[in-house]
Amino acid sequence: MNTEVSTERKNANPYVVIECPEKIPCDPCVDACPNGAISMPGSIIELPQIDYEKCTGCLVCIPRCPGLAIFVVDDRPEDHSLVYIPYEFLPRPKKGDTAKGLDRDGKERCDVTIIKVIDAKKFDRCAIVGLSVPKELAHEIRAIRITE
Repeated sequence: MNTEVSTERKNANPYVVIECPEKIPCDPCVDACPNGAISMPGSIIELPQIDYEKCTGCLVCIPRCPGLAIFVVDDRPEDHSLVYIPYEFLPRPKKGDTAKGLDRDGKERCDVTIIKVIDAKKFDRCAIVGLSVPKELAHEIRAIRITE
């Protein structure tokens, strides 16, 4: 199992990033992955591990995480990265909107452009919002603040 994201893998396809803040009994991401790329070796309180040989970056796991701790990053565009985040607020942003990209502490880091909003009933009120983000901030932007 390949649990590290290599540069080659980052350049080939989108990939999942799971940032669970603590060990708690939780595993919806394991069942959500249609490719079996997410596992929790040992027990349900362990942190999830990703097999990047199986992960396709399909986005399915994002809305299944009750802790909003799953993101997908796509580094393939040359001049920016795409970051897909969970989003539970209303109203939903719209494609083409701009927003402030926030880091894990809620600090504004950059302007982002909304490139996609996926809001399906099966996601249980958690949309997936795709953002165009400066490459150097792709692993820091984890939320947005809608600007008027």
